[in-house]
Amino acid sequence: MDFDGHTSDVVANAVTLINDVTPGERHGRPFPAPADLVTAVRDAVPSSRTPGHPTAEEAAELADWAGRLRAVVELVDTRDVDKACAELNEIMRTTNAIPTLARHDNEPWHLHFHSAHADWAESWAASMATALATVLGNAAIERLGICTAPACDRVYVDVSKNGTRRFCSTACQNRVKAAAFRARRTATP
Repeated sequence: MDFDGHTSDVVANAVTLINDVTPGERHGRPFPAPADLVTAVRDAVPSSRTPGHPTAEEAAELADWAGRLRAVVELVDTRDVDKACAELNEIMRTTNAIPTLARHDNEPWHLHFHSAHADWAESWAASMATALATVLGNAAIERLGICTAPACDRVYVDVSKNGTRRFCSTACQNRVKAAAFRARRTATP
């Protein structure tokens, strides 16, 4: 499933950011907020386009936006799409998400979802919110959710052809399959 190259990339960046900076559970273990937020944020977004970013303040701001985006995915996962869309609309309004054609880094013209004058964190938040709005605004909404493995609350977006992914990672999928296998072996005399 590919929305368009840029939008799909930004959706993937949003999922990575949410998973890497919001506390909760990951792969069966508690997942605290990262001690080095700057590195976690830098690893989640393509730094090649914005060298020197994020600062500690920018990383904290974008992590706050990630928390709000996570809440949207949680609402989608519980099938409260109306509330998810209302919250996402509010995020887009607050970040002044505005479609803008841009050309940089020897790339062709492409659509950005933030003002050309937005600060670093706000521009990423606007882009991520608008990219997620693309997912929520079509049948692909079923491909966005929270990992179904026990003790994991990481986000996933399913980009496979068949649309059957329900885990944040192969590690969680394997944990669930191994537990089911052990349960079957224990149940058979």
